[in-house]
Amino acid sequence: MNNSLKILNTFNLQVNAYKISIIKDLQKLCQLWTKYKKKYYPCLVLGEGSNVLFLNNFYGLVIINRIKGIYIKESKKYWNLHVNSGENWHKLVKFTIKNKIYGLENLALIPGCVGSAPIQNIGAYGSSIKDFCKYVDVIDPINKKIKRFNNQDCQFKYRDSIFKHKNYKKYIIISVGLFLPKKWVPNLKYYCLKHLKIFNITPQKIFNYICNIRKKKIPNPKIYGNAGSFFKNPYISLQKGLKLLQTFPNMPYTLKDNCIKLSAGWLINQCHFKKYLYKGVTVYSKQSLIILNKFNNSSGMDILNFAIKIYNTVGKKFNIWLVPEIRIIDNYGEINPLIYFK
Repeated sequence: MNNSLKILNTFNLQVNAYKISIIKDLQKLCQLWTKYKKKYYPCLVLGEGSNVLFLNNFYGLVIINRIKGIYIKESKKYWNLHVNSGENWHKLVKFTIKNKIYGLENLALIPGCVGSAPIQNIGAYGSSIKDFCKYVDVIDPINKKIKRFNNQDCQFKYRDSIFKHKNYKKYIIISVGLFLPKKWVPNLKYYCLKHLKIFNITPQKIFNYICNIRKKKIPNPKIYGNAGSFFKNPYISLQKGLKLLQTFPNMPYTLKDNCIKLSAGWLINQCHFKKYLYKGVTVYSKQSLIILNKFNNSSGMDILNFAIKIYNTVGKKFNIWLVPEIRIIDNYGEINPLIYFK
């Protein structure tokens, strides 16, 4: 158990694994997975560890997915990309813009690998991967059978997909198919992008603008361990939202699909967590939705206990129970967050 995962998780947690293997081809991945499963060791695939919280050491095999490759086909109206799951997401966005393939610029600087993107249905600034995902290819590493899920099969929702649910965790995502219209239309629906309409807007300008925003809002995990937003922004009913607005008239919100979407960061702010420090864990001063391993010496359990305190405090004050985005990993693999957040 002396194989360190510290540089392989963005919370910078000092946890170890029994075995760590960097994999660059699918055959090797299946061989290793089968070998360790036969010995009853737990197995886990990581991209860049940007959305995981290790509670303690992992008693099995951690596979670091570096299966790469970007393949492009074009039709009359679309660019069709087949991207292997070990590619870095942000580098993919930069690659497309460099090759004059536009549409992903709103999703710039989102951490992680391509294989993680559909699991979480990554999204930012009015765009999400479900808008461009044509299919997701997965493999069952035991029987080596490959299966394709089209966009509808993936059941994409806000920060959710079919791949986050129990019956589908036996699969490993090996590639993602994206389709991007050749006729580019800028996506400036998000409130902080609307003013860009007055400029001679280009995909590169949107890309640059969003990169600058994200660098200002999100701390560098090499300095302060973090995994971005810890909780999802909650959706509540119109009735409940209107009632809350009577008590908190300054509460920011947006109307979406006959629901009210609230800012989890604002809810956390109202509970005065910005100056609260628990065993080296706190919230980021510029965005309370981000939990920091401030001195990079806290444990996974310290971070979890801090998050539970946020969950309970916000829940009691607003009767809104936040849902974590982060995947929680214990000694034997991913666990249902409802064990702790219920």
